[in-house]
Amino acid sequence: MIMNAIDKINLAEKFTLFADHWSPKIVGELNGQYVKLAKLQGEFVWHQHEHEDELFLVIKGQLTIQFRDKTVIINPGEFCIVPRGVEHNPVANEETHILLFEPKEILHTGNIVHERTVHVLETI
Repeated sequence: MIMNAIDKINLAEKFTLFADHWSPKIVGELNGQYVKLAKLQGEFVWHQHEHEDELFLVIKGQLTIQFRDKTVIINPGEFCIVPRGVEHNPVANEETHILLFEPKEILHTGNIVHERTVHVLETI
């Protein structure tokens, strides 16, 4: 069940409900977007989202986002917005917990179908 605006969500509690990496979980919904949590570890896959921007907010750990022309390191309490159409590759050298805001219809691997592509997201 997706929580509505008058309910609160405890991120630490939600992160205890799953262990898999690179498989976003839906924890909320607003304005046609899902609020998702994910645990990341290792390297993801180079991809882009033609029509959607992505926001990565690090809760725990450290996320490196590789771009073709630079690298951005995101620490807890920091976020990075990846503009639509920009190719990127998230990398987490240690287990990293993130919060994402993404349109409902977005495929988290963007223009790439990969072994890590999740077609049906779980709500926690």
